[in-house]
Amino acid sequence: MPVDFDEYTESEDYDHWIRPGSNAHTILSFLAEYPDQGFTPTEIHAEVDIPMGSIGPTLQRLEKRDLVRHKDTYWALAQDDRIAGFESTINSMRAISESDDEWGDVDWDAEAADESEIETWRESRTDE
Repeated sequence: MPVDFDEYTESEDYDHWIRPGSNAHTILSFLAEYPDQGFTPTEIHAEVDIPMGSIGPTLQRLEKRDLVRHKDTYWALAQDDRIAGFESTINSMRAISESDDEWGDVDWDAEAADESEIETWRESRTDE
């Protein structure tokens, strides 16, 4: 994805660096599902859709930003407030996507207000 190079600066803030769909986001999302467990790069590769050759470099970049930790060949989520927030977001999004609510059954076109309804509402607000 091209960027305006004059405005581009590498951010130390992980929110800007970890784009949804990126290798880093995918790995962190997987590790966030198992915050107390460590995985080898091969095990991570088996669970995520990332080429094996990208797993190691991505883990090293995440470690440099203190987002993951490792011992020997095992990698795990870092114990950090930023990670707790990320983990919470991932879990919330999962719960929302798995919830059985009635919002999927709403006919939004039928519920939409037409221009005359909006105009009537505006007029009632100006009369007050």
